[in-house]
Amino acid sequence: MSGREATIHPARDTEREVRKMVKVSVEVHSGSARFRVAVQAESIQRALSLVAGRYPGRSCRVTFPIEPEGFFVEGPATRAGMVEQPKELAA
Repeated sequence: MSGREATIHPARDTEREVRKMVKVSVEVHSGSARFRVAVQAESIQRALSLVAGRYPGRSCRVTFPIEPEGFFVEGPATRAGMVEQPKELAA
């Protein structure tokens, strides 16, 4: 060898961390206006926290029933945040 040592690096991109997330619908109330947003986060509590941070001073609550087919979200590129635009609800 020419004085340089070979460095062995573990595979970085071959195995990505798979994060388990939940996806819920959160209803936001502001006076007589109300709307729903779909949110995915590490937990239901974190989903509520994300929505409350986005819409300060408004009442936020998880809408039930939670759809079991789409509740758990897995994937290497899974990120927390809003996944759909707000949908206004009839008063």
